[in-house]
Amino acid sequence: MMKWIQEEPLDSLTSSVRQQAMETLTRLSHSQPVLGLHERSELVNTCVKSVFSLPTVQAMQEKDQAKADALQILYCQTLNALQTLLNALFVEDPTPAGLKSILEPLGPWMNSGKAHERARAVKISVSVLNHALLTPPFLMSSGFPALGLLLGRLIIRIGDPDEEIGREALDGITILYTILELQKRARDKEETNKKELYESNKRFLGPYNPVSPCQNILRVIAEFGDFLGPQQVKDLLLAALEGLKGGSEARGKDSGEMMQLASEVTLSSVLEWYRHRALEVIPEIMHGIYVCLSHIQEPRAREVALLPVSLLASSFMTEVVVALLMCPLPLDSNGAEMWRQLILRKPSCDVRDLLDLLLTSLKEKPVTKKGRASIVPLAAASGLCELLSVNSCMGRVRRIYPQLLLALLIQVHYHIGLSLPGRVASRKDAKKDAQTPGFVPVRWVVKVVKTLLLKMGCSYEANFLEDQGGWELMGQAENHHRGVSLLARAMVHYSCQELCRILYLLIPLLERGDEKHKITATAFFVELLRMEQVRRIPEEYSLGRMAEGLSHRDPIMKVLSIRGLVILAQRTEKAAKVQALLPSMVKGLKSVDGLLVVEAVHNLKTIFKGQDRKLMDNSVYVDILQILLPHFSDSREDVRSSSINLYGKVVQKLRSPRTPAVEEQLISTLVPLLLTMQEGNAKVSQKCVKTLFRCSCFMAWELPKKAYSQKPWDNQQQTVAKICKYLVDTHRDSAFTFLSQSLEYAKSPRASLRKSSVMFIGSLVPCMDSSMTEDRMNEVKAALENLRHDPEASVCICAAQAQDNILASCWRSSWPLPHGDAWVCDPATTHRWSPSCENLPTSHQRRSWIMQVLGSWKMSLKQ
Repeated sequence: MMKWIQEEPLDSLTSSVRQQAMETLTRLSHSQPVLGLHERSELVNTCVKSVFSLPTVQAMQEKDQAKADALQILYCQTLNALQTLLNALFVEDPTPAGLKSILEPLGPWMNSGKAHERARAVKISVSVLNHALLTPPFLMSSGFPALGLLLGRLIIRIGDPDEEIGREALDGITILYTILELQKRARDKEETNKKELYESNKRFLGPYNPVSPCQNILRVIAEFGDFLGPQQVKDLLLAALEGLKGGSEARGKDSGEMMQLASEVTLSSVLEWYRHRALEVIPEIMHGIYVCLSHIQEPRAREVALLPVSLLASSFMTEVVVALLMCPLPLDSNGAEMWRQLILRKPSCDVRDLLDLLLTSLKEKPVTKKGRASIVPLAAASGLCELLSVNSCMGRVRRIYPQLLLALLIQVHYHIGLSLPGRVASRKDAKKDAQTPGFVPVRWVVKVVKTLLLKMGCSYEANFLEDQGGWELMGQAENHHRGVSLLARAMVHYSCQELCRILYLLIPLLERGDEKHKITATAFFVELLRMEQVRRIPEEYSLGRMAEGLSHRDPIMKVLSIRGLVILAQRTEKAAKVQALLPSMVKGLKSVDGLLVVEAVHNLKTIFKGQDRKLMDNSVYVDILQILLPHFSDSREDVRSSSINLYGKVVQKLRSPRTPAVEEQLISTLVPLLLTMQEGNAKVSQKCVKTLFRCSCFMAWELPKKAYSQKPWDNQQQTVAKICKYLVDTHRDSAFTFLSQSLEYAKSPRASLRKSSVMFIGSLVPCMDSSMTEDRMNEVKAALENLRHDPEASVCICAAQAQDNILASCWRSSWPLPHGDAWVCDPATTHRWSPSCENLPTSHQRRSWIMQVLGSWKMSLKQ
């Protein structure tokens, strides 16, 4: 039957198939088993769509005038067949749930932009309600779950521009009221005549007023109060919002305005009289408004739809704000408008209380103790961003500006690396979202920080961070403290008016929260130590806190504490105390990331300036040099360059006489500088040359001139040999240190360093003559054998050359080589690199080793 009905055309009524099918379904409804709720709903949808979608009778008659009378009769019979079928389906299940399953599919048609479709929907709904009134077994003991939705749809139709629809809707409300009265009297065991009660209620609710239908609406809402609980109030409000969909264009200007007026009267009167009943369903109401706004484009209709937000917030602001915090993120235009509604429309809520609520939410962590993600802080930041767009609340924002700024900065730190738990975009913004990159929470919080600064008149500070890349730094895990420091530094530089308030607020914050909280607060506080007002702070909160930070387990806290102490050292009364802490500062930098070390040492340079601040000995300088040296081989170019440059500047601070510790430290710098100079990076190489020259000046070295050359060592083996010979001759006790360092550099991930270290080893080992031990020679041999299979061809060739150079030196010097090894002293018998080579001296096989190395390199690549 349903298939036949679905196959009928929706733009014409040419046969009685629909009518016959529905009549057949009516007869089948008396059989067993009865249909389930899902099947009944599907059947109602199919039949309703087939009949309600038909054009008006007049339009169909004009199309086929010869059959005008027959069409009129057929239409009435079809409509009656649908009505009879729905009544029969209700008899199958005469319960509130059964009634809901029949009436619910009619709801969308009651809000149609076409008057004839609305008229059909209202007429059929009223017919089903009337049948329910007259059906003796209709059970209302469990309540009526669809009451609010049905009442709201009928109330909106009272204001329909078509008077017949309005009159029919009021009649339906009267029937519904009578059913509810009967239910109430049945509980009290009162016998009542249904017809008399209906007529009485019809007089009681008043006649339909076509001139001012809103009077009818107000009377109905007032009288239904006894039957409206929280869920019914919610459904009634959402039904009123449904009447705003489609806009004036779909219904016509006059019709749209009348519907907006009916919805506005309904929403305002329900919330005026029954607002307290909506308290427990506020989240559902807010969600309903958010969803509904996606289908409303007309400005006036959107204003009406947003009315419940301000009305509810005026009495239940906390509950409304909590509900708005659950809006999908990132906020689309609908969510943003709901936030602004809180203060833009009357009655508006107290802005001060609203901001305090948001500040409380901003102090929450985005990840709970159980590891669950929470969108509350991010949602609060988004809501704050929308409120900042309303100029009227700027005075209230300034009252808690320091708290908001610090809370947002801490939230930036918390949101680094976090992603949104989930989001649902509205249809209106779906296309926009599809064309924009993924939403990154930390970037959004940074944007809110920037917006807050601009709104508070800190445009110079915001632009400074923009120019310095501070906003990007702030959103990076390893650079967050640098971004925060830049902001604080800019605020101090431009004399921000709120700095004193921020300073006094920060003092207790330094001891609160987790590591991220403390790092952000300390990074800001440290820069404020430049302020004159710091003199008023007890020393335990400035110098004392910074001294404690030197022993903190987090390296970033150590570096921030060093910076704080350096800033304090600029004050005469604090200089001596800070200088006494220098050994502790340097000691704390051991095993710290290279970038942080460079940052800390750069700050420490300030203390070294001036004769009056020179140290009594070189021990602290030596400690700094020891800390900087390992970072010469850091994978990051900026770390290598900065650490080498700082090393040279610290060397300049060294004073005579040279102690053994200083000499040992600078000698251990030779190989790293020489090899790093060959990595092929012009910037780093220049720093190496300068630092090497400073070391040479202090130590009175007479290095070969070409040792300072940045030119590659390719085809300059004699230069390398000359450098190695000088090193071994001058610092024979450190020869094995040079060898160990070069072997370590041979493991570098950078091919240029592996290549230069291999060439250095090939020239260094022959210079060490009899001091070489068997274990050391085995270590060298193993390293060179491994490097002959390096992915980089030039490294393979250099490794073979180094082997050749070392072997030739062994042959000439008759060194005691490892027993049973291929490296023996008799070149006439076993002097070869592989069993496949002929037994000839190396001098007679000048190209054999090259071909062999290239062959083994190709094989390693194939593998």
